[in-house]
Amino acid sequence: MTLKIGLTGGIGAGKSVVARIFEVIGVPVYYADDAARELQNNDPDLISEITALFGPSAYQNGKLDRKYISEIVFNDAGKLRQLNALVHPITIQNAFEWMKGQTAAYSIKEAALIFESGAELELDYVIGVTAPEEMRISRTMARDSITEEEVRRRMERQIPEDEKMRLCDYVIFNDEKQLLIPQVLKIHNQLLTFAEDN
Repeated sequence: MTLKIGLTGGIGAGKSVVARIFEVIGVPVYYADDAARELQNNDPDLISEITALFGPSAYQNGKLDRKYISEIVFNDAGKLRQLNALVHPITIQNAFEWMKGQTAAYSIKEAALIFESGAELELDYVIGVTAPEEMRISRTMARDSITEEEVRRRMERQIPEDEKMRLCDYVIFNDEKQLLIPQVLKIHNQLLTFAEDN
């Protein structure tokens, strides 16, 4: 049986870097953000629901106008909740179908909002990636070319980092002090053992 593993972390923690390390050692990884983008652009039912929620300006040339949507949801928590209520279930289902088709000992779903969306209920274990807050803020500012205030606003919409890590079965520290690869390999070997026992 292929184990279903979640990989999560707060904004700027570096979970995509960790996901790529798992990929390099042969673990299949499902990137929830990429999949959600794909579904928002290609799933006819989801497209019509998003258009009903945000109006015809939601799509430009057949693609979701992310800037337009972002400006609305960043200032309207209710609209953000409604959008998530449309996108999360279909993405969780899509990930579940993808994971069912994998043949490796385990596969990973990389997603920021595993606990916030209830996706952990479909997973066997969850790995958290964490880093000190100031480091997470500076990484996100550099990556997304946004202000500290904007990063902090995004952070407020996620479960607090310490709480999120307590919910995880494993925690990887991406603090530029502890090496990532040995932490990944240790978890990898444990998961291989669990997969054999199942």
